[in-house]
Amino acid sequence: MRRFAELYQALDASTATQDKVGALRAYFQSAPPADAAWAVYFLAGGKPRQVVPTALLRELACQQAGIDDWLFEACYQAVGDLAETIAHVLPPAAPGAPANDAGLAHWVEERLLPLRGLAPAEQGARLAAAWQQLDAAGRFLLVKLIGGGFRVGVSKLLVQRALGEVAGLDAKLMAQRLVGWTEARRTPSAERYLALLAPPGTQAAPDGQPYPFFLAHALQAELADFDTQLGPPADWLVEWKYDGIRAQVVKRGGQVWIWSRGEELVTERFPEVVAAAAAWPDGTVLDGELLVWPAGAAQPASFAQLQPRITRKTLPKKLLADAPVVLLAYDLLEADGQDQRERPQHERRAALLALAAALPAEAPLRVSPEVTADSWPALAALREGARERGVEGFMLKQRRSAYGSGRTKSEGTWWKWKLAPLAVDAVLVYAQAGHGRRASVYTDYTFAVWSRAPADADEARAVVEAIARKEPAPPRDSPALQLLPFAKAYSGLSDAEFAAVDRVIRATTLEKFGPVRSVVPSLVFEIGFEGLQRSPRHKSGVAVRFPRMLRLRPDKPLHEADTLATLLALNPAA
Repeated sequence: MRRFAELYQALDASTATQDKVGALRAYFQSAPPADAAWAVYFLAGGKPRQVVPTALLRELACQQAGIDDWLFEACYQAVGDLAETIAHVLPPAAPGAPANDAGLAHWVEERLLPLRGLAPAEQGARLAAAWQQLDAAGRFLLVKLIGGGFRVGVSKLLVQRALGEVAGLDAKLMAQRLVGWTEARRTPSAERYLALLAPPGTQAAPDGQPYPFFLAHALQAELADFDTQLGPPADWLVEWKYDGIRAQVVKRGGQVWIWSRGEELVTERFPEVVAAAAAWPDGTVLDGELLVWPAGAAQPASFAQLQPRITRKTLPKKLLADAPVVLLAYDLLEADGQDQRERPQHERRAALLALAAALPAEAPLRVSPEVTADSWPALAALREGARERGVEGFMLKQRRSAYGSGRTKSEGTWWKWKLAPLAVDAVLVYAQAGHGRRASVYTDYTFAVWSRAPADADEARAVVEAIARKEPAPPRDSPALQLLPFAKAYSGLSDAEFAAVDRVIRATTLEKFGPVRSVVPSLVFEIGFEGLQRSPRHKSGVAVRFPRMLRLRPDKPLHEADTLATLLALNPAA
């Protein structure tokens, strides 16, 4: 644990890529394989389920420090991070207390994971004993791991690079071996770690292992510059950009696996796709989009209808019937057990079409259709109708490109040419501090729209004054004018803008609900998002997808912010 804590501090303290890679390389060269396996898991984004409730962590820290909860809360608000706050307030270990210099694997497997499911009193006793055996850095790290909130300023790409240097392996091969490493059902182990570092051809990959996903870049060029920057449309494969779950479906050895882009196994969520893939030749891997697409429908259903297939623990027959899923395939990554990724895009597509043509017509597999036009302006005109087709815009793929790893242009380029986001002007009503370097700044905001259009500025001002007096809000179905929360966002502003908004939040705070602050409404923002759906979780009855702040609107008075009706009009089907 001590060595991993030292690595964490080194990574957190540096902004230089070479220094980060050097620290990673030094750790992996010296750490026992079991410890290194868990280090790779956490550094690559693995997050085990929280094993101890946050309330118990706080309560125990207060008891150990001999302070009241209000003082802990004040410290937490000043620091902005729970683990750091606990590490600061805990008293030093008692003189003569035995230090525990066991490695990361011991702490995770023997001390951390066994806490799950124990009675709170037993959890507290074990935690108190653990804190006595660790220094401040170790305590901080242990709380991070317990709470599932481990984050550090290092990308998975740097982890791949460092491991590749330790093993003397090509970074692409290391990227391939690391796919699925953080999947919750594949426990890190010394054996798995040694397989990561083994020479090429000496270790068989797991049967269901997918390939690293090739990711697209956002295309932000002006249409007039397309011919100069991209060349003619004939050089590109143009496809609609669908709004589903990106996935790879793997068929090997008579078995089928489905992996999400987040490198999670979701096989059991899509039994109809598994059944269809069972008919594929062994050694087939397809990349595509999982979509709800009812039989006979001209276009897929909204993402909202796909969500229950992800979140439900059981899939009743009615859900399977109401939300039938298809795989819309757009790339062939493996055929007859042979890696196809180095072949040009147009050759892979031809092979994909041949595979699809050999399958039964009723199979839930479709090939993403190609869109053709003789000019970029003609394609732009087609793109304007994307939302009516239930899609987000276009994907542009170089016909000669290989299938790369991650977001790279070294093996060809994919662009996502999306429509401009839907947008409304909304009012800031709640705020919460950020994380990491923004832990002391309010950066996570909740926004609201008016329940109806205010009659004038005076009516809107009366609502704000009632909020400032902390009067109870009217019932949701009341005709009285009110602000209805609908979205949370934390990205889109510059550091200077966040600092300016932070000053307003601190000056207008009304109430505190743990880390959340309610504020007197005074700021209007333009909020962009990709889509919306009905949701009982929000007072507005609406939830939006991928909300972000497009800009501050100091020019927009509160009474001119948008209404719920304006929001719903952006998607009449919601």
